[in-house]
Amino acid sequence: MALRYDTSDFRNGLKVEIDGRPYVVVYFQFVKPGKGTAFTRTKLKNMITGAVLDRTFRTGEKVNAADVEDHVMQFLYSDSDFYYFMNTETFEQVAIPASSIKDQAPFLTENVEITVLFFEGRPVNVELPNFIEDTIEYCEPGVRGNTATGATKPATLACGAVVQVPLFVEQGERIRVDTRTKSYVSRVK
Repeated sequence: MALRYDTSDFRNGLKVEIDGRPYVVVYFQFVKPGKGTAFTRTKLKNMITGAVLDRTFRTGEKVNAADVEDHVMQFLYSDSDFYYFMNTETFEQVAIPASSIKDQAPFLTENVEITVLFFEGRPVNVELPNFIEDTIEYCEPGVRGNTATGATKPATLACGAVVQVPLFVEQGERIRVDTRTKSYVSRVK
């Protein structure tokens, strides 16, 4: 019997199956209106296509858990259509379509270990580590006197991703980046 989740089990990152497709909960909100029954408003991201679905569930409604397996794999390389990963235990290689991981692609560098998600035995998506450390390849120099609170500038990392950093951060420094929000966290000593 398949595992089923009640609406009270919803949390960000929960993987569910709706209409035979795997989704991950990216946002949920429990709503108790003055009149009527309570419900849960959600945003679900399709793990295969990346499309976001807005869906409302009545309290007590049940959804199936997605048949998803996680495997730690190493990123090898990419071409124009696919990204290639290798299982570090079995040395088996898999290819994931570039369209499935377009949001995470800028953070993929050779030999980085990530989690590859398999749905019904097929690789469908990747989960990056929550934080990465990388070197700033290029950013504009900070201008003396330009110290507005919270001011930022774009910085291009060695992996190719562009993130907003505070004005005091310089080219060549190593920084810590949150891959979930694609934002600067701190400098690395």
